[in-house]
Amino acid sequence: MYDVVIIGGGPGGYASALYAHNFGLKTAMVEMAGIGGTCLLRGCIPAKAWLHTAQVFSTVRRSEEFGVLSAEPKVDWAAALSRKNDVVTRIVRGLGGLLGGRGVEVIDGFGRLRDGGVEVVASDGSSRQLDAAAVILAMGSVPRTIPGYDIDGERIVTSDEALDWSSQPSRVAVIGAGAIGCEFASLLGDMGSEVHLFEVADQILPGMEPEAAKVLDRELRHKGVTVRAAAAVDPARIGHDSVVVPFGGDSVEVDVVLVAVGRGPLTDGVGLEHTNVELDRGFVVVDAATQQTAEPGIYAVGDIVAGTPALAHAGFAEGISAVTHLATGESAAVDYRGIPLVVYTHPEVASVGVTEAAARSAGYDVDVATHGMRGLGRAVILGEEAGIVKVVFERGGPILGATVVGGAAGEMIHELMYAVAWEALPAEAAALIHAHPTVSEAIGETLLSASGRSLH
Repeated sequence: MYDVVIIGGGPGGYASALYAHNFGLKTAMVEMAGIGGTCLLRGCIPAKAWLHTAQVFSTVRRSEEFGVLSAEPKVDWAAALSRKNDVVTRIVRGLGGLLGGRGVEVIDGFGRLRDGGVEVVASDGSSRQLDAAAVILAMGSVPRTIPGYDIDGERIVTSDEALDWSSQPSRVAVIGAGAIGCEFASLLGDMGSEVHLFEVADQILPGMEPEAAKVLDRELRHKGVTVRAAAAVDPARIGHDSVVVPFGGDSVEVDVVLVAVGRGPLTDGVGLEHTNVELDRGFVVVDAATQQTAEPGIYAVGDIVAGTPALAHAGFAEGISAVTHLATGESAAVDYRGIPLVVYTHPEVASVGVTEAAARSAGYDVDVATHGMRGLGRAVILGEEAGIVKVVFERGGPILGATVVGGAAGEMIHELMYAVAWEALPAEAAALIHAHPTVSEAIGETLLSASGRSLH
């Protein structure tokens, strides 16, 4: 008998398994596609490895601006792919060692709820039953597509296949300008591919601050990316060696189409129909205070949870919440206000809390303060002046949300994470002094403006 069996080895699953060690729980984790899940194997880690290669290439190409002369750089795609694979292998191997060290039994196979426990079906068709006092569902997600764009892995692909392209595509259409679509547009643009980015909403990065979307839109265009917002595509016409993407009476011809229209929950076939677990369009409904489903003893974390952000670090937090409750009976609800979102484009875009529009919609008397990176000493030195900081706050009240665009936005946002989560007043946060020269000074300048006493 296990204290807890976890179905799924992605961030939500392996975080749950690791955290269970703190309570001495006998734990098994069932995974059929290798530990690490989407994030380590087909998402966060490999994508960011590619993005870093693109940024290095872009930096070397600009080296003469900094007085460093070099030959015109070339992309060795095979070497970059090999490095990406090495990075993934190293991190997955380290995770395996960590799980083993914590006493987690990792079982290879497909897990599904059965007879009050979990049935594991191995690749050879054999099965075994695991008895469990509690079960955590952490199956993750799969890429979605749209009509007329059936994924064939060659001409029409998702990010899963794109991360393993054996050679650099010359012409790419990216459908969907959310985080994944913009990241691929950024890295391919930096590397010199012809990129066409389509988004049905009226701005790229739908849901983000419009000012941030405008900065990234402009920078993508500087890379040569053709950005088309408010543009719906018609079904593709696939030829022998190309694809035609029609839109609004026009069309583009490319070598490959990358569909990046979001991801859906992987909840089919795991036996939920035999339980009281509730679903909302395929996502699992949970008690926000505990991560427990409507079926006592069954919890859900990660991308399959209804109404929460599909982020690896959100999955970590949900795993901690679920294990805390099943081990102690106490709730440790996730505070989603303080969970940052980072888009790893060049420049990066990061946010935390609510946007100005969302705050107004919620009824707050809102004010905002914004400061640009342009002219900031460290940004000028680095040649990274494209960017802004925007802080949203209640008039006379605390900071509600913030957005940063810039070369180090993904690191800088954590300073504002604390301000949002701890409901800091702008004047309180502005009283703390930033080192000079740093890019983070832009946050300090924005907070000074928000407190009514700007400096520069």
